[in-house]
Amino acid sequence: MSTWSSYVTAHSVDEALGALAAPPGPALPVAGGSDLLLELKQGSRPPVHTLVDLTAIPELTRLELRGEGLFIGAAVPLRIVASSPLVRAHAQAVAEASALIGGPQVRSNATLGGNVAHALPAADGMIALAAVGARVEVASAAGRRLEPILALFRGPGESALRPDRELLVGFHLQSGAAGQGSAFERIMRPQGVALPILNTAVFLRREGERIGEISIVVGPSGPVPRRAAALEELLVGRRLDDEARARLREAIPRTLSLRASTRRAGADYRYRLCAVLLEEVIDLAWQRAGGVS
Repeated sequence: MSTWSSYVTAHSVDEALGALAAPPGPALPVAGGSDLLLELKQGSRPPVHTLVDLTAIPELTRLELRGEGLFIGAAVPLRIVASSPLVRAHAQAVAEASALIGGPQVRSNATLGGNVAHALPAADGMIALAAVGARVEVASAAGRRLEPILALFRGPGESALRPDRELLVGFHLQSGAAGQGSAFERIMRPQGVALPILNTAVFLRREGERIGEISIVVGPSGPVPRRAAALEELLVGRRLDDEARARLREAIPRTLSLRASTRRAGADYRYRLCAVLLEEVIDLAWQRAGGVS
Protein backbone atom coordinates (compact mmCIF):
# COMPACT_ATOMS: atom_id res chain seq x y z
CA MET A 1 0.00 0.00 0.00
CA SER A 2 1.30 3.45 -0.90
CA THR A 3 2.24 5.62 2.05
CA TRP A 4 1.21 8.84 0.25
CA SER A 5 -1.10 9.78 -2.62
CA SER A 6 0.30 13.06 -3.88
CA TYR A 7 3.75 14.65 -4.13
CA VAL A 8 4.04 18.42 -4.55
CA THR A 9 7.22 20.41 -5.18
CA ALA A 10 6.94 23.89 -3.68
CA HIS A 11 8.99 26.83 -4.99
CA SER A 12 8.33 29.34 -2.20
CA VAL A 13 7.49 29.33 1.49
CA ASP A 14 3.97 30.59 0.78
CA GLU A 15 3.45 27.90 -1.84
CA ALA A 16 4.59 25.23 0.61
CA LEU A 17 2.28 26.51 3.37
CA GLY A 18 -0.61 26.53 0.91
CA ALA A 19 0.13 22.97 -0.19
CA LEU A 20 0.29 21.77 3.42
CA ALA A 21 -3.13 23.29 4.15
CA ALA A 22 -4.84 22.39 0.86
CA PRO A 23 -5.07 18.59 0.48
CA PRO A 24 -8.10 16.54 1.53
CA GLY A 25 -5.94 14.47 3.89
CA PRO A 26 -2.85 14.85 6.09
CA ALA A 27 0.19 16.51 4.55
CA LEU A 28 3.82 16.68 5.66
CA PRO A 29 6.86 18.64 4.48
CA VAL A 30 9.86 16.69 3.22
CA ALA A 31 13.41 17.67 2.28
CA GLY A 32 16.09 14.98 2.66
CA GLY A 33 13.52 12.46 3.87
CA SER A 34 16.10 10.19 5.53
CA ASP A 35 13.95 9.78 8.66
CA LEU A 36 10.45 10.56 7.37
CA LEU A 37 10.40 8.24 4.36
CA LEU A 38 11.81 5.35 6.39
CA GLU A 39 9.17 5.85 9.09
CA LEU A 40 6.40 5.90 6.50
CA LYS A 41 7.74 2.74 4.85
CA GLN A 42 8.09 0.89 8.16
CA GLY A 43 4.65 1.96 9.37
CA SER A 44 5.90 3.78 12.46
CA ARG A 45 4.22 6.94 11.13
CA PRO A 46 0.64 6.96 9.74
CA PRO A 47 0.33 7.28 5.94
CA VAL A 48 -0.14 10.81 4.63
CA HIS A 49 -2.08 12.10 1.66
CA THR A 50 0.49 14.61 0.41
CA LEU A 51 4.23 15.14 0.73
CA VAL A 52 5.38 18.70 0.10
CA ASP A 53 8.97 18.85 -1.19
CA LEU A 54 10.89 21.87 0.16
CA THR A 55 14.19 21.43 -1.67
CA ALA A 56 13.30 23.80 -4.54
CA ILE A 57 12.61 26.76 -2.21
CA PRO A 58 15.62 29.10 -2.58
CA GLU A 59 15.24 30.62 0.89
CA LEU A 60 15.46 27.22 2.58
CA THR A 61 18.64 26.26 0.74
CA ARG A 62 20.65 29.40 1.51
CA LEU A 63 23.73 29.46 3.72
CA GLU A 64 24.99 33.02 4.11
CA LEU A 65 26.01 35.86 6.36
CA ARG A 66 23.13 38.19 7.15
CA GLY A 67 24.04 41.41 8.91
CA GLU A 68 25.92 40.36 12.03
CA GLY A 69 24.87 36.71 11.95
CA LEU A 70 24.94 33.47 9.99
CA PHE A 71 21.83 31.96 8.37
CA ILE A 72 21.56 28.25 7.56
CA GLY A 73 18.44 27.27 5.62
CA ALA A 74 16.51 24.30 6.95
CA ALA A 75 16.87 22.40 3.64
CA VAL A 76 20.65 22.82 3.29
CA PRO A 77 22.12 19.29 3.06
CA LEU A 78 24.34 18.25 5.94
CA ARG A 79 27.25 17.70 3.54
CA ILE A 80 27.18 21.40 2.68
CA VAL A 81 26.89 22.48 6.32
CA ALA A 82 29.81 20.24 7.34
CA SER A 83 32.15 21.55 4.64
CA SER A 84 31.13 25.22 4.65
CA PRO A 85 33.97 27.64 5.51
CA LEU A 86 31.34 30.02 6.89
CA VAL A 87 29.97 27.45 9.34
CA ARG A 88 33.47 26.40 10.39
CA ALA A 89 34.43 30.02 10.98
CA HIS A 90 31.34 31.00 12.97
CA ALA A 91 29.96 27.78 14.52
CA GLN A 92 32.52 24.99 14.30
CA ALA A 93 30.49 22.74 16.61
CA VAL A 94 27.66 22.72 14.05
CA ALA A 95 30.04 21.79 11.23
CA GLU A 96 31.54 18.99 13.34
CA ALA A 97 28.14 17.58 14.31
CA SER A 98 26.86 17.72 10.71
CA ALA A 99 29.93 15.81 9.52
CA LEU A 100 29.10 12.88 11.84
CA ILE A 101 25.41 12.35 11.01
CA GLY A 102 24.93 9.19 8.96
CA GLY A 103 27.31 8.31 6.15
CA PRO A 104 28.34 10.30 3.06
CA GLN A 105 25.26 9.29 1.06
CA VAL A 106 22.92 10.25 3.90
CA ARG A 107 24.66 13.60 4.42
CA SER A 108 24.24 14.42 0.73
CA ASN A 109 20.45 14.40 1.16
CA ALA A 110 19.63 14.73 4.86
CA THR A 111 19.18 18.27 6.15
CA LEU A 112 19.86 20.18 9.33
CA GLY A 113 16.17 21.11 9.47
CA GLY A 114 15.15 17.47 9.41
CA ASN A 115 17.61 16.63 12.18
CA VAL A 116 15.99 19.27 14.38
CA ALA A 117 12.36 18.73 13.36
CA HIS A 118 12.59 15.03 14.26
CA ALA A 119 12.88 16.21 17.90
CA LEU A 120 15.11 13.47 19.28
CA PRO A 121 16.86 14.45 22.54
CA ALA A 122 20.33 13.43 21.29
CA ALA A 123 20.22 14.49 17.62
CA ASP A 124 23.74 15.65 16.82
CA GLY A 125 22.91 18.75 14.80
CA MET A 126 20.34 19.92 17.31
CA ILE A 127 22.76 19.52 20.25
CA ALA A 128 25.36 21.67 18.48
CA LEU A 129 22.84 24.32 17.42
CA ALA A 130 21.53 24.57 20.98
CA ALA A 131 25.04 25.08 22.37
CA VAL A 132 25.80 27.97 20.00
CA GLY A 133 22.48 29.66 20.85
CA ALA A 134 20.75 29.23 17.50
CA ARG A 135 17.35 30.77 16.93
CA VAL A 136 14.86 29.14 14.57
CA GLU A 137 12.80 30.99 12.01
CA VAL A 138 9.29 29.56 11.64
CA ALA A 139 6.78 30.55 8.97
CA SER A 140 3.01 30.15 9.11
CA ALA A 141 -0.03 31.83 7.57
CA ALA A 142 0.17 34.35 10.42
CA GLY A 143 3.70 35.43 9.43
CA ARG A 144 7.25 34.73 10.61
CA ARG A 145 8.68 34.38 14.11
CA LEU A 146 12.09 33.81 15.66
CA GLU A 147 12.48 31.77 18.83
CA PRO A 148 15.23 29.90 20.71
CA ILE A 149 15.82 26.44 19.29
CA LEU A 150 15.09 24.75 22.63
CA ALA A 151 11.52 26.11 22.50
CA LEU A 152 10.76 23.62 19.70
CA PHE A 153 10.78 20.49 21.87
CA ARG A 154 7.87 18.95 23.78
CA GLY A 155 9.13 15.40 24.36
CA PRO A 156 11.07 12.57 22.68
CA GLY A 157 10.14 12.77 19.00
CA GLU A 158 7.54 15.44 19.75
CA SER A 159 8.13 18.85 18.19
CA ALA A 160 6.24 22.04 18.99
CA LEU A 161 6.05 22.68 15.23
CA ARG A 162 2.69 22.07 13.58
CA PRO A 163 3.75 20.35 10.33
CA ASP A 164 0.36 20.94 8.69
CA ARG A 165 0.54 24.72 9.16
CA GLU A 166 4.10 25.72 10.11
CA LEU A 167 7.39 25.53 8.28
CA LEU A 168 10.92 25.56 9.66
CA VAL A 169 12.68 28.12 7.45
CA GLY A 170 16.17 28.05 8.94
CA PHE A 171 18.57 28.84 11.75
CA HIS A 172 20.04 32.18 12.80
CA LEU A 173 23.42 32.08 14.57
CA GLN A 174 25.58 34.83 15.95
CA SER A 175 28.75 35.60 14.06
CA GLY A 176 31.94 34.24 15.54
CA ALA A 177 34.28 36.70 17.20
CA ALA A 178 37.74 36.80 18.71
CA GLY A 179 37.85 35.05 22.07
CA GLN A 180 35.00 32.67 21.21
CA GLY A 181 35.06 28.99 20.34
CA SER A 182 32.81 25.95 20.06
CA ALA A 183 33.25 22.19 19.75
CA PHE A 184 31.23 18.98 19.41
CA GLU A 185 32.08 15.34 20.11
CA ARG A 186 30.13 12.11 20.54
CA ILE A 187 30.55 8.44 21.41
CA MET A 188 28.78 5.83 19.26
CA ARG A 189 28.38 2.08 19.28
CA PRO A 190 29.47 0.40 16.03
CA GLN A 191 26.55 -2.04 15.78
CA GLY A 192 24.34 0.19 13.63
CA VAL A 193 22.43 1.96 16.41
CA ALA A 194 21.75 5.35 14.89
CA LEU A 195 21.77 7.46 18.05
CA PRO A 196 24.88 8.13 20.14
CA ILE A 197 25.64 6.76 23.58
CA LEU A 198 26.44 10.34 24.50
CA ASN A 199 27.13 13.59 22.71
CA THR A 200 28.01 17.07 23.89
CA ALA A 201 28.58 20.52 22.47
CA VAL A 202 30.13 23.57 24.10
CA PHE A 203 30.35 27.24 23.23
CA LEU A 204 32.51 29.53 25.33
CA ARG A 205 33.92 33.03 25.41
CA ARG A 206 37.26 33.75 27.04
CA GLU A 207 38.04 36.78 29.15
CA GLY A 208 41.79 36.51 29.38
CA GLU A 209 42.49 33.31 31.29
CA ARG A 210 38.94 33.02 32.64
CA ILE A 211 35.71 31.74 31.17
CA GLY A 212 33.50 34.77 30.59
CA GLU A 213 30.56 32.82 29.15
CA ILE A 214 29.84 29.15 28.49
CA SER A 215 27.00 27.07 27.07
CA ILE A 216 26.96 23.29 27.61
CA VAL A 217 24.48 20.85 26.06
CA VAL A 218 24.68 17.10 26.68
CA GLY A 219 22.46 14.53 25.05
CA PRO A 220 20.50 12.58 25.86
CA SER A 221 20.01 14.12 29.30
CA GLY A 222 16.23 14.03 29.61
CA PRO A 223 13.13 13.84 27.41
CA VAL A 224 13.97 17.16 25.76
CA PRO A 225 17.33 18.83 25.10
CA ARG A 226 18.40 21.51 27.55
CA ARG A 227 21.42 23.46 28.60
CA ALA A 228 23.38 22.19 31.59
CA ALA A 229 22.89 25.43 33.52
CA ALA A 230 24.27 24.13 36.83
CA LEU A 231 27.52 23.07 35.17
CA GLU A 232 27.78 26.38 33.36
CA GLU A 233 27.43 28.29 36.63
CA LEU A 234 30.35 26.35 38.10
CA LEU A 235 32.68 27.52 35.34
CA VAL A 236 31.69 31.11 34.53
CA GLY A 237 34.26 33.57 35.85
CA ARG A 238 36.76 30.80 36.70
CA ARG A 239 40.08 29.69 35.32
CA LEU A 240 40.00 26.33 33.59
CA ASP A 241 42.31 24.80 36.19
CA ASP A 242 42.43 21.52 38.12
CA GLU A 243 40.02 22.79 40.78
CA ALA A 244 37.43 23.79 38.17
CA ARG A 245 37.75 20.42 36.44
CA ALA A 246 37.32 18.56 39.73
CA ARG A 247 34.18 20.55 40.57
CA LEU A 248 32.80 19.84 37.11
CA ARG A 249 33.35 16.08 37.43
CA GLU A 250 31.80 16.02 40.91
CA ALA A 251 28.71 17.93 39.75
CA ILE A 252 27.88 15.84 36.68
CA PRO A 253 25.98 13.02 38.48
CA ARG A 254 24.13 15.56 40.63
CA THR A 255 22.99 17.83 37.83
CA LEU A 256 22.53 15.71 34.69
CA SER A 257 19.89 13.05 34.13
CA LEU A 258 21.54 10.28 32.12
CA ARG A 259 19.32 7.22 31.99
CA ALA A 260 20.12 3.61 31.12
CA SER A 261 19.34 2.37 27.61
CA THR A 262 19.08 -1.32 26.76
CA ARG A 263 20.35 -0.65 23.23
CA ARG A 264 23.09 1.85 23.99
CA ALA A 265 24.55 2.04 27.51
CA GLY A 266 23.91 1.89 31.24
CA ALA A 267 23.50 5.07 33.25
CA ASP A 268 26.67 4.56 35.32
CA TYR A 269 28.74 4.13 32.17
CA ARG A 270 27.23 7.27 30.67
CA TYR A 271 28.09 9.32 33.77
CA ARG A 272 31.70 8.14 33.69
CA LEU A 273 31.91 8.77 29.98
CA CYS A 274 30.36 12.21 30.30
CA ALA A 275 33.09 13.41 32.67
CA VAL A 276 35.77 12.51 30.11
CA LEU A 277 33.92 13.66 27.00
CA LEU A 278 32.79 16.98 28.44
CA GLU A 279 36.26 17.88 29.65
CA GLU A 280 37.67 17.14 26.18
CA VAL A 281 35.07 19.31 24.45
CA ILE A 282 35.53 22.21 26.89
CA ASP A 283 39.30 22.04 26.37
CA LEU A 284 38.88 22.12 22.59
CA ALA A 285 36.47 25.07 22.68
CA TRP A 286 38.87 26.87 25.07
CA GLN A 287 41.80 26.36 22.69
CA ARG A 288 39.77 27.60 19.73
CA ALA A 289 38.67 30.66 21.67
CA GLY A 290 42.33 31.45 22.16
CA GLY A 291 43.07 31.11 18.48
CA VAL A 292 44.53 27.58 18.68
CA SER A 293 43.05 25.17 16.11
